[in-house]
Amino acid sequence: MNNKKLPLLAAIAAFSLLTTQGAIAQKKYDTGASDTEIKIGNVEAYSGPASAYGIIGKTEEAYFKMVNDAGGVNGRKINWISYDDGYSPPKTVEQVRKLIESDEVFLVFNALGTPTQNAVQKYHNAKKVPQLFLATGASKWNDPQNFPWTMGFQPSYRVEARIFAKYILKEKPNAKVAVFYANDDFGKDYVAGLKEVFGPRTSQILIAEESYETTEPSIDSHIVKLKGTGADVFVNISTPKFAAQAIKKMHELEWKPMHVMTDVSISIGAVMKPAGLDASEGVLSAGYLKDASDPQWKDDAGMKKFMAFVDKYMPGANISDANIVYGYAAAQTMVQVLKQAGDNLTRENVMKQAASLKDFTPDTLIPGIKINTGPNDFAPIEQLKMMRFKAGQWELFGDIISAETGG
Repeated sequence: MNNKKLPLLAAIAAFSLLTTQGAIAQKKYDTGASDTEIKIGNVEAYSGPASAYGIIGKTEEAYFKMVNDAGGVNGRKINWISYDDGYSPPKTVEQVRKLIESDEVFLVFNALGTPTQNAVQKYHNAKKVPQLFLATGASKWNDPQNFPWTMGFQPSYRVEARIFAKYILKEKPNAKVAVFYANDDFGKDYVAGLKEVFGPRTSQILIAEESYETTEPSIDSHIVKLKGTGADVFVNISTPKFAAQAIKKMHELEWKPMHVMTDVSISIGAVMKPAGLDASEGVLSAGYLKDASDPQWKDDAGMKKFMAFVDKYMPGANISDANIVYGYAAAQTMVQVLKQAGDNLTRENVMKQAASLKDFTPDTLIPGIKINTGPNDFAPIEQLKMMRFKAGQWELFGDIISAETGG
């Protein structure tokens, strides 16, 4: 009887060996990844003109610490390496080269800024190192055919403009639209998005296009000119200083069109208060993130997790700063991609997983807004919800609006 068992035991042992070898064979690593760690690089504006965004990097560092404290991702700890580039493209080039060539990071995640990341996009793609979930709203990051190693994160300026255009057409089918925009890539992206949705009717709907230079001390004359066009919709694509000037001047002129404003300038402290809360009443914009300081989310399951994270890992942080909510959502999405990658931690597979997100919902996104990507869709968030400034705060309303131009 013992002799009969021997072949069976041998078969079991052989099968066990093959299974073990198979498991070992399935593990694949590129530079920066191993059995114990995943090196993630980042460049952030901790100093310089955009230093207010530095809190994003600090939030992501804290989030990854929380993940590591819980055992890491598939048993691997995240080794976070973040450098200051002062929002200066030459410094960005220097720091990204250091991350890739000296620190040998696996990927660079959520690096900040359009001009800064533009300076290293070709380098990333030549090196085949993921430039993943960029913290910039330029639409150019959604170009998988030409730049397969680059992907944005937040809704692009063009996506937001499409959503504005869809809302305008729904509310005012015969709208006469005047658009006021910064004469740069940021402003031009929005104008392009509006025209994509207005389509063949653009010449009838868009009756005035007025641009400004960021060096202008005042934009009052532009607003006077646009009032004279007879437009009943004003699309305001300007940065905070000029957005506040526009709101104030429109109030002085008693010009009251439907006023739709870029979410770049929705700060109550930097825009609405300087312009005057009365003057700002009724201004429209769109959002995708929950406001952690808004009591409407106090019983929200995702926001409870966020608040627990802040209490433990960022005590004393200003929860009304939307950059913290943003950094949390971006880091949570990065961890999801790494989870999906499993033991196949090659850069190619990470990009494949980043382009395979299906209805992923970070804790801090407005309910109903989901992250979806595909091999030909490198724009993770393409939905927004409209909001109106009322009685000193932003109020969300209506349904989730998708950026698709069809339908």
